[in-house]
Amino acid sequence: MSLKWLQWAQRIQAISQAGLAFTKDPFDKERYEELRNISADILNQYSNLQFEEIEGLFANERGYPTPKVDVRGVVFKDGKILLVREKSENKWSLPGGFCDVGLSASENVVKEIFEESGYKVETKKLLAVLDMTKHAHPPQLYHYYKLFIQCEIVGGISTTGIETSGIDFFDVGRLPELSLSRNTAAQIELMYEYYQNPLKETWFD
Repeated sequence: MSLKWLQWAQRIQAISQAGLAFTKDPFDKERYEELRNISADILNQYSNLQFEEIEGLFANERGYPTPKVDVRGVVFKDGKILLVREKSENKWSLPGGFCDVGLSASENVVKEIFEESGYKVETKKLLAVLDMTKHAHPPQLYHYYKLFIQCEIVGGISTTGIETSGIDFFDVGRLPELSLSRNTAAQIELMYEYYQNPLKETWFD
């Protein structure tokens, strides 16, 4: 039997939970709660679990809490690194964002780079897995792991997205003002080391 229904239910639940975590609008809250109930109803129809049991699990988040995952695309052209300007801060970062449920890390970073810069890319190498708490980021509500993935442009054109207002390639020694919640200068300098030395082993901490 296909488990597509389970993937749908998990995705709907992920969207509803993310919405409930960040929305301040009472009407949006009702909509996200309705999505959560739809997900619970799907699971109720296709499993032996009762609706009330599923709803309680979703509402109370009884699973073990784990760090959230953020992917950042590392793209070089002629020795310069691709950065996008975030509308929310008017500061620059490697293209990327939170990983969506149902997509692999590679699929996520490809999607994020295209949505934020207009470039189509192929993934080449996982360069680093960094614990945000061990780097010079501002304090965050959640605990994040950041995955830096080297990519190569294979098509597309420079195009801003919903969350970006600028796209450019920068010399690592002359970076613009960075969005420090997303990446630091030291991290970008580390990425440049991989550009200079492709055989350098993946970094993790």
